[in-house]
Amino acid sequence: MGRLSQVVLAILAIRIVMQGQQGPVKTAVINGHAALVNTQQGKKAFDQLKAKVDSRKKEFESRQNELTTLEDQFSKSAPVMAEDKREQLAGTINDKKKRLQRDLQDADEDTQREQKEAFQPLEGRLNTIINQYAADNGYAIVIDVSVEGNQVRYAAPTVDITREVVALYDKTYGNKP
Repeated sequence: MGRLSQVVLAILAIRIVMQGQQGPVKTAVINGHAALVNTQQGKKAFDQLKAKVDSRKKEFESRQNELTTLEDQFSKSAPVMAEDKREQLAGTINDKKKRLQRDLQDADEDTQREQKEAFQPLEGRLNTIINQYAADNGYAIVIDVSVEGNQVRYAAPTVDITREVVALYDKTYGNKP
């Protein structure tokens, strides 16, 4: 069953259950990603990850510059170099390129793993806060507009609870590790 079908069925089920109640069904949207990274803990985790990524980026830029220098040297000197020296330099360049590509891929995988480790506990807490906020404020449906593939095409700013959830999260969990 497609995601849209699931959403439609969920909305219909809630409407059927709520028919006996007075007033419309309260619906809200949240940008879960924005909520997560705007909490005190989320900002701290993001800053720590960014520092690691920036450090890695500087290292890779330095290695890329070294590789570019070698390639420039090769292109300028290759016609006058001895064949064995030319082959040796070409081999060195090729090895450095391969190593750099592998290390970039490893760094990307490490970053994704570190991001997951840093934010997974926060996501669980955020879900608890969203549920609490929705229950306390009478919302029957809360749709996360940051989820890829959601079908929300428009949401009035008045139904966006992102800021309120961030404030409640920080009030509940503060900057605790």
